[in-house]
Amino acid sequence: MTTTTIAAASAARVVDAVKVYGVGDTEVRALDGVSVDFPAGRFTAIMGPSGSGKSTLMHCAAGLDTLTSGAAFIGDTDLSALDDRRLTLLRRERIGFVFQAFNLLPTLTVAENITLPLDLAGTTPDRAGLDALIDTVGLRNRLHHRPSQLSGGQQQRVAVARAFAGNPDVVFADEPTGNLDSRSGEEVLRLLGRTVRRTGRTVVMVTHDPVAAAHADEVVFLADGRLVDRMTEPTAERVLDRMKAFDARSTTEAAVSGPATRGAVRS
Repeated sequence: MTTTTIAAASAARVVDAVKVYGVGDTEVRALDGVSVDFPAGRFTAIMGPSGSGKSTLMHCAAGLDTLTSGAAFIGDTDLSALDDRRLTLLRRERIGFVFQAFNLLPTLTVAENITLPLDLAGTTPDRAGLDALIDTVGLRNRLHHRPSQLSGGQQQRVAVARAFAGNPDVVFADEPTGNLDSRSGEEVLRLLGRTVRRTGRTVVMVTHDPVAAAHADEVVFLADGRLVDRMTEPTAERVLDRMKAFDARSTTEAAVSGPATRGAVRS
């Protein structure tokens, strides 16, 4: 596939991405030449062993962190070409975020939390689209409640609705079920998949959980800061088997090479 084709089909991508923290003896290569595209209108999960670089990849792809070398794109926009002001505007207008912590404002109602990014940008929401989103996330009867009156799963549904409210090109989700029980987590994951299908938007999710990854259309696997595999139509069992293979390989390599000679990369 040509670079032009990839750009046209991708909501986000990184090319030859390298991220280095520290210098000299303390140098850590969190990303080591990663090239990966996240197709538009799809739900992609990023997985890998602890320290594989998966969160670093998401942060750099989303413009929350900068690459040491290589390039990150949202659509056809090269993030490295943007100054701080334009990067802030791009994140506000074209990217949504869902984090492990719900990050809701306790003094605002559910409705106000959902529209907060639009209000801060001075943008009038598409009322029909917003109503459809509220129904999709199942919050119609909670709009006037405050976060303290909601369960953890309900709060994360508010966060999901807020991420999609501005019709972003891509939503990045970093361990979105990490603070939820299994039932609430399952509801949020089904919600993410349903929202992708109904709105045609794109979700990129970092997770360590094979069950969570199985909700995605595709899983990309990192190990030691490198892209090592992609899996379409994942199941929890297939993802778990792949992760076990990583663990087995890491154990073998550690036994052969002895004490590590470089710092562990970030997750």
